[in-house]
Amino acid sequence: MIEPAFQHEHWTWIRLDGAFPHDIAELRELSPASRRWAKALHGEQNSNLEMETDEAGSESMWGSFIYSQDVESRHKQTILHYYVSASTLLTFGIDAAVTPRLSAQHLQKNMQHADNAIEGFMVLLGEITASFLQNIDGFEDRTHDLLWRIKAKNDEPVFEQIMDSRHEILVWKNLLIPIIEIREAVQEAFGSAVRNGPHFDRTCRRIQRCRQTIREYDDEIGKLIDLESVISSHRGNEIVKTLTVITMLFTPVAAWGALWGMNFKIMPELNWRYGYVASLLIILVSTWGLYYYLKRKNWIGSVLKSPKNEKF
Repeated sequence: MIEPAFQHEHWTWIRLDGAFPHDIAELRELSPASRRWAKALHGEQNSNLEMETDEAGSESMWGSFIYSQDVESRHKQTILHYYVSASTLLTFGIDAAVTPRLSAQHLQKNMQHADNAIEGFMVLLGEITASFLQNIDGFEDRTHDLLWRIKAKNDEPVFEQIMDSRHEILVWKNLLIPIIEIREAVQEAFGSAVRNGPHFDRTCRRIQRCRQTIREYDDEIGKLIDLESVISSHRGNEIVKTLTVITMLFTPVAAWGALWGMNFKIMPELNWRYGYVASLLIILVSTWGLYYYLKRKNWIGSVLKSPKNEKF
């Protein structure tokens, strides 16, 4: 016999955690179509959202979604299975270790003011969404530090941190999408009257706030990636420009050295008394002339300037 976790005058919340499969299968609250949902509980598999609306007044919906996901490991996740009708809420997989907001005491306290199981379910969704917002606050601090690390020291570890942040944002998006779908499905299954519930309205606003926050951070990370690309491209261009100027300035040395390094028998310069001094002067004059030409054309630019005052 499965005891209710919360008993209201008009509805009941039953937690199926720890229940045996045969006890779950015998629940009279389950419709025949939803028994597929019950069979998938102990398999720890994510199931699609489904609903039954054939009989007015006996509508129900069920499914599951991931509400906790480790950003480093794909398999470290927590799945919530749910079944909801106007008078019954069944859940499996609520773990208070994920967030204190999912403790039985906290949920029961908030569910006391829910007039039906739909409102009770929205209380549960609201607390899960609130836990998202709390975790996103930690992401906000890391993003703020990252923003100033790009300015102070832009290197490969910073780029990797940007990519990690982008991945984390995608994980949050992936977690929120099923909750947004449930919000719309509740109205589809039980009608527009559910909008009048205070918990439904509060949870919808909370979901929208979470969605908007994630969207803003996604946009910010996108701009950080663009900034990183611009900085990397600029530095790459400066490196290529510097190497090009150095190569050009050493061209006279290489050219004259190649000329005088030939092994012809008759090379008058080799027997000149001041041939060595003359060759140095020719190389210096040629190099200075090339440098002067590049300077006049403004092709050297900031290559030879000190980077002490550069901010990026």
